[in-house]
Amino acid sequence: MNAAPVTEDLVRRRAEHNECEIFSLEEVSLHQQDIERMQHLDRWCRELRILYLQSNLIPRIENVGRLKKLQYLNLALNNIEVIENLEGCESLQKLDLTVNFVGLLSSVESLRHNVLLTELFLVGNPCAQFEGYRQYVVAALPQLKWLDGTEISRSERIRASRGLEEARRRVWEQEEEYLKRRGEEKEEALREKGDEERKPGSDGRWYTDINAAAPALVENQENQENQENQEVEENLDEERREKEFWHTPCPFTPESRLEAHRHLEEKKKTKEKVKEKKPKAPRTLITAEGRVLNVNEPKLDFSLTEDEDNNTIVLNLEVYRHMDTSLIDVDVQPTYARVKVKGKIFQMVLPAEVKPDSSTAQRSQTTGHLVLTMPRAEGEIKVTKTVSRPRRKSNPTRRGGGGGGSSPWDSKRRPGRLEVDPGKHAAVDFANIVRRQSAEEGPLEASRTAPPTAAGHCSFSDGFVDDPDVPPLV
Repeated sequence: MNAAPVTEDLVRRRAEHNECEIFSLEEVSLHQQDIERMQHLDRWCRELRILYLQSNLIPRIENVGRLKKLQYLNLALNNIEVIENLEGCESLQKLDLTVNFVGLLSSVESLRHNVLLTELFLVGNPCAQFEGYRQYVVAALPQLKWLDGTEISRSERIRASRGLEEARRRVWEQEEEYLKRRGEEKEEALREKGDEERKPGSDGRWYTDINAAAPALVENQENQENQENQEVEENLDEERREKEFWHTPCPFTPESRLEAHRHLEEKKKTKEKVKEKKPKAPRTLITAEGRVLNVNEPKLDFSLTEDEDNNTIVLNLEVYRHMDTSLIDVDVQPTYARVKVKGKIFQMVLPAEVKPDSSTAQRSQTTGHLVLTMPRAEGEIKVTKTVSRPRRKSNPTRRGGGGGGSSPWDSKRRPGRLEVDPGKHAAVDFANIVRRQSAEEGPLEASRTAPPTAAGHCSFSDGFVDDPDVPPLV
């Protein structure tokens, strides 16, 4: 059983309404924190007026004498057996001890000094079953106005005060019987605890020595079967023990409440161990053969486009709009791009090699999307887009240039060339395939000043025949 102490951090977290300041704290709620001891509050929070400590494991009222301004103290559903140490709480007006284990009813007389006390709750305690319980409390505490949520009338108070001595005598007799029974319950609890500690197995079963049975477990298959059978038996035993624990009657004592709490804690830890998943094997991003895989662990939408005009590849990753940029890690390689978003990996294989050093990563100020702009690597061949023109029919007169018109192979309408990396000298120069007529004329242009021959064709060769059905050379 892990009982949580009252720590300064716990009190500060419960003081959010007071800007986490505890020296001026007037109200604090520390319920359901498995607190086993009341401590530190009388030194840290001198200004407390309301204190909630219900549903804990507190066995004794202590360390509250300095809380002079405390008006309401709630200790319901704890393990308190005696009312004590509240004389210093001068301003106490309401005390709630519902469902505790107060058996010494005479201990309520210690509240006589709390003259402002008007409400008291003792319902659910063993003393509330005593004969003459209400009469005794009403007579012992004349300042009370309410007991267990019922108002105390004037006539009831007068009747109780008249029979106080007789009620006190009956209460003392019942207290003696209760204390005797309580002592037996404590001895029984100690015996059960000792038996549990002497058991060799944590589940209460006796086991044989594994070394004695080792020679019989020779084959691996038999070992595996025995292990599986043992696991099934343990599961069945666990279900049986769980059913017996909650269905077996037990006395209503502080020890039984602690045992139930310990049982729940152990069961909770067992469930947490079962829920603990084995560490996952790291995801394969690049295979042993060197092949890069596409991965989208964060499950983000994305788009991959190629910008031919700027010779770049653009990756638009739709990361969360309000996520901090420090949670994003970008790694661009020549053949793939990897982005880590809150520890989850997004990896995309690129359609062409890029230049990582020239790549940029930016986030949109409106959508928060991450945009990676990655220039293609040098040496890539691309085609320049040109405006196409309608094909013209061949004209012998224009071929010869005799008509004086402009040549269909004007430099302004020159077809596009394939661009090649100029740094590589081994590349082919497509511009010099056709011989130039002059330095001023562009490639693929015929001489505009050469006169046609008498045969009506150009003087390229003696046997040249200009066929109008043949398209011009490109």
